[in-house]
Amino acid sequence: MPVAPATLTIDLGALAANWRLLHERAAPAECAAVVKADAYGIGIEPAVRTLWAAGCRTFFVAHVSEAKRVKAEAPAATVYVLNGLLPGSAASYLAPELHPVLGSLDEIAEWAAFCVAAGGPRPAAIHVDTGMNRLGLSAKELGELAAGPLIRDFEPALLMSHLVAAEDPADPISAKQIAAFEAARSILPGVPASLANCSGLFLPGRPVHDLARPGYALYGGNPTPGRPNPMRPVVRLEARIVQVREIGPGERVGYNGRWSAPSPRRLATISVGYADGYPRSAGGTDEAAAAGIDRGAALVGGTLCPFVGAVSMDLIVLDVTEAPAKAARRGGTAVLIGDALDLDEVGRRAGTIGYEILTGLGRRYERRYSPMA
Repeated sequence: MPVAPATLTIDLGALAANWRLLHERAAPAECAAVVKADAYGIGIEPAVRTLWAAGCRTFFVAHVSEAKRVKAEAPAATVYVLNGLLPGSAASYLAPELHPVLGSLDEIAEWAAFCVAAGGPRPAAIHVDTGMNRLGLSAKELGELAAGPLIRDFEPALLMSHLVAAEDPADPISAKQIAAFEAARSILPGVPASLANCSGLFLPGRPVHDLARPGYALYGGNPTPGRPNPMRPVVRLEARIVQVREIGPGERVGYNGRWSAPSPRRLATISVGYADGYPRSAGGTDEAAAAGIDRGAALVGGTLCPFVGAVSMDLIVLDVTEAPAKAARRGGTAVLIGDALDLDEVGRRAGTIGYEILTGLGRRYERRYSPMA
């Protein structure tokens, strides 16, 4: 019998199928994979092995440490490091060969100087800002770069930008960004270009260019909120019930007693909490119930059972009054992610997004990887 209080099942076959679907939407462009944040929580190593076997050849991460893990699994892969070039870090990109994403003239100057000292141009991506106002060169700075000497000292391997709100086709910012990116491309003609994230692949006109960079959708998140999810679920989280109890009307539950029983209730406790990446904000309170606000829930015997009381570090309490007694028992199973509780629904109930749920999945779960088909 398993000794871990919860099991996280990761379907690698679904991961591969999701990449193939996005690859088809990106065609004839290349389809990369974003595997930062430990491949969105499922593990860089199994994710990269699976995606490489499916045909993916280019990967994006946030940090050099992540890039080296990708290269250990796929030495021939092209790996871009998204979060810029930290001062003095250029040599860390040399072996194995990694590609920095340069988002300022200072970064570009440092990378160009490193290339000259190292014996010749080395590849890097140029990040141009088209509306995120986070990282990236302005249009003016890109023009200065194109007209100046630094661009001859390194190899511009990719021109990229990042969409602000591609998941909302009605938001006019996407059209503005696409136009700004086209203007940037005209400044550096001939450099391969990348703009589309996973939701960008579903925008009208699909701004795919030469390379698409899907992330969240690979792992089962919905790239088209408000419409049916075209992706297959990749993760499933199930917890064992450790205790069941009966309480009377008015009795309170959890730290600070923020939920009180409106009538006699049957409660089940599971050994999962915010230390396992389940947000404290998902806890059930009297205030949320009075306002009709959904909070966290689990499926027990197919019945939706709401969280009651605070999510604590290691424990969550469920109201299983309506669940079948044969399921709502010590040793029974509560589904936290899966079936009707997909990533986006779990995120909504916690007052956050599915990305945070996925990337926050803790290390205390028993992890089971199902192989590729």
